[in-house]
Amino acid sequence: MMATVFTVAQQKGGAGKSTLAAHLAVAWLKQKKTVALVDIDPQHSLSRWFEARVATLGEAGAGLSFTEVTGWRTQKAVEDLGRSHDIVVIDSPPHAETEAKIAIRAANIVVVPSQPSPMDVWATVPTLEMASKEKSPAVIVLNRVPPRASLTEQMIARLGDYDVGLAKASIGNRVAFADSMVTGLTALETKPSSTAATEIRALAKELLGKV
Repeated sequence: MMATVFTVAQQKGGAGKSTLAAHLAVAWLKQKKTVALVDIDPQHSLSRWFEARVATLGEAGAGLSFTEVTGWRTQKAVEDLGRSHDIVVIDSPPHAETEAKIAIRAANIVVVPSQPSPMDVWATVPTLEMASKEKSPAVIVLNRVPPRASLTEQMIARLGDYDVGLAKASIGNRVAFADSMVTGLTALETKPSSTAATEIRALAKELLGKV
């Protein structure tokens, strides 16, 4: 049985894509899933995080499989990893339509992080258009949500031309996320009882439920 593939995609930079990909991967790892990460983002943020993780925990302790590929090799990498893992998480690049399209095509679900403002949500449209063309269902995840922020279902409904939903679970703008990433860990490992960890667990559970 092939793996479930989640592609974290957002054509707009600065959406917290790599941090979200790493945290979701570890959340599923803690649910006893075998998880592989695929980094096709030329910024290589996820690669640097994984290197720090191996330095902190050792190769065996890292718990995740990891590969860094160029866009056109993504499909084969996903197929190979999918034979031996329950879940594959792809971190796709911003501002690179061809590579992002390949990653979206490979996905069972496209996870689209967005900060909770009309401008940020509207900036998801190019990603949603790609997902729609590739017939890959997309889910917008409100990320880096500041206190008292609000985003209505009506705003998401304006994106109704696309096969998109809004995740019930949202992710706050919390220091625990960035702090944990420095050493290749996640808030689930450094502060497992924190609100940050609770939010990630809720999102990971919700996304798996959509498969």
